[in-house]
Amino acid sequence: MGLDELAHAIYRFALDRPGCHLNDLPLGVDAPEVAVRQRVNRLVELSLLRQLSGTLVPTRPPLALRTMLERQQSELLRRQQEFVHIKAAVDRLSEEYEDAQARGAHAGWERLESQAAIHARMERLAGRTTTECVSLLPAGANSAEAMHARRPIDQHMLDRGILVWNVYLDSVYNDRAGLAYARWIAHSGGKVGTAPTLPLWLVVYDRTTALLPADPADPGAGAVQVSGAGYITGLIALFERLCESMTPLDAPGACDGDQPTPLEKELLRLMGQGLTDEAVCKKLGLGLRTARRSIADIMERLGARSRFEAGAKAVERGWLRPCACGGDQPVRAKDPKAAAALSASVAEGLDVGVLV
Repeated sequence: MGLDELAHAIYRFALDRPGCHLNDLPLGVDAPEVAVRQRVNRLVELSLLRQLSGTLVPTRPPLALRTMLERQQSELLRRQQEFVHIKAAVDRLSEEYEDAQARGAHAGWERLESQAAIHARMERLAGRTTTECVSLLPAGANSAEAMHARRPIDQHMLDRGILVWNVYLDSVYNDRAGLAYARWIAHSGGKVGTAPTLPLWLVVYDRTTALLPADPADPGAGAVQVSGAGYITGLIALFERLCESMTPLDAPGACDGDQPTPLEKELLRLMGQGLTDEAVCKKLGLGLRTARRSIADIMERLGARSRFEAGAKAVERGWLRPCACGGDQPVRAKDPKAAAALSASVAEGLDVGVLV
């Protein structure tokens, strides 16, 4: 009510001295005159005091408080009515928005040009989701800005009991903010795993509608919304294929002895495709220094003095399986010439085979 001890003292003074004047208060209350007048004004505003011909008349508190509560009740009713009108206006705007979106969509797909449009569409699709939302989230999809925008959407789905299933790169363990977000999803009832590489950013809602980049090589190119069995079946098959080889988040290490991790195998595979260190880092979501440190560690465990030799020894140990390209017969790992050719692809970047 905005009453402090000084206001109480003034009210008690007026009760003890009926017919006292405003000028009497500074003598009976130890407080500056300005403060006293402020409290008197508040008491008058609350109808706890009345001024009659210069005197202060206390009123009965229950009656005064009832008057104040009646005023507040009228204000609440006015605000409630205002809220009803605002909600009706928002509902009309939402209907107009949905109608406009439906008119602008192409058959089976729709281009979303800006990040704002993508975020708005994610909110809309998540709000309609009833069963599950599955996502592939490579490094570019885990910026601080993207996670900040996605969190209320994910929270809303988790609160409604929808399965939120995210697959991140193994390199998420090197990203403190990204790892914290992934663990929050897992601890909130979602399902989270990691994979050495991910082909693109992808979100599928209820296995009916998906969002994916318009150009995976250009994050600024926007996104595409697709629907229809022809599109979604292939995207879900891709997601499920990746999930077969994913590792649950924070799972204990599954490699025995000196065997390479899935990330290290993928590192060797990408090197064998002739990719530069920079291109390998981009696919794995690793920093250049981290990737080169991993390569050095692999070479040390293999006892190799060069990447050329590391490629050959990786095949000899069975860490990698060479396969044919361009219709040639499969190359056997036990063949010394095959091992030499494979190691040459690792060291020189020659397109002689793909490591799988």
